[in-house]
Amino acid sequence: MPRRHTVEIRTLRYLVAVADLGSVTAAATAVHVTQPSLSRQLRQLERELGVDLFVRDDGRLRLSAAGAEFLPVARSLVVQAEAARNIAAAIAAGRLQRVTIAAPGTTLTDVVAPFLATLEADDPMPAVLEETPASVYATLTLGADLAIGTTPPPDQLAGIALADLPVWAYVPRTHEWAGRGQVPLADLVDRPLLTQDRDYHPRRALDSAVAAARLAYTELHEFGSPEVAQAVAASGRGIAVVSDDPRFDLQPLTIDGPTGPLGISLYAAWQPGHHGAATIGRLAARLAAFCVARYGEQVTPPRRRARRHTATP
Repeated sequence: MPRRHTVEIRTLRYLVAVADLGSVTAAATAVHVTQPSLSRQLRQLERELGVDLFVRDDGRLRLSAAGAEFLPVARSLVVQAEAARNIAAAIAAGRLQRVTIAAPGTTLTDVVAPFLATLEADDPMPAVLEETPASVYATLTLGADLAIGTTPPPDQLAGIALADLPVWAYVPRTHEWAGRGQVPLADLVDRPLLTQDRDYHPRRALDSAVAAARLAYTELHEFGSPEVAQAVAASGRGIAVVSDDPRFDLQPLTIDGPTGPLGISLYAAWQPGHHGAATIGRLAARLAAFCVARYGEQVTPPRRRARRHTATP
């Protein structure tokens, strides 16, 4: 069986240096080795590859046709090796090159996306993953770095409470309630309501409030999308009850439930053992501050709890 040789990235770097600088002397200076050592290692590379990479004329080197063809491959491997070292150094230092944020669709649209617009050049490159509220924390074992949910995260996760956001009743500006600012739950359930299904927490919050007040819906229509619910409300077919930002020039009304204004809570969670836990924690704290700046001090949770394992911002 023929002997297999291992080509070292260091030797490929020498090859690239000679090609770029035009001489062994200049290349040896650039890569901090002696000229004889560099020449020996280039000959060893040629033996390992079984290809003459250089034409040698009076002690000078120039790339052969084979060397010119091989050079782009060598350069690509050197660049990849350098990138791998940089990523490994960042991981060792707890820095993140990329961050994947998982959240329900409405939260991605109205909270996460506007927050991402405020990221700075040295922040991780973001990616997002849409997930239902019931499954969002499970994404932390499937590749997500930060999950935004509407229930407190499990105890084994690190996390913080982000914001308490209202669930709105949306009506057209021509609606008789448009100037109220708020509507009692008892009045609301007498009208046709446009909501999401029970997989989503604005609907669950509405159902819980209706049950606690011992009320019942007169007419209720479910939609897979909160944007569609608002669109139908804009046509005058009912009142949209969602947590989204307003669309279609609708007027938001707070809903006065049996224990106060109807709302949902947002939480951020991440794995406490994540190599970038400190960076993720700081990002979550910035997201919490962004929610307050965007929606007002009233959305600050009454007790913004730092859960067990939470990284210090």
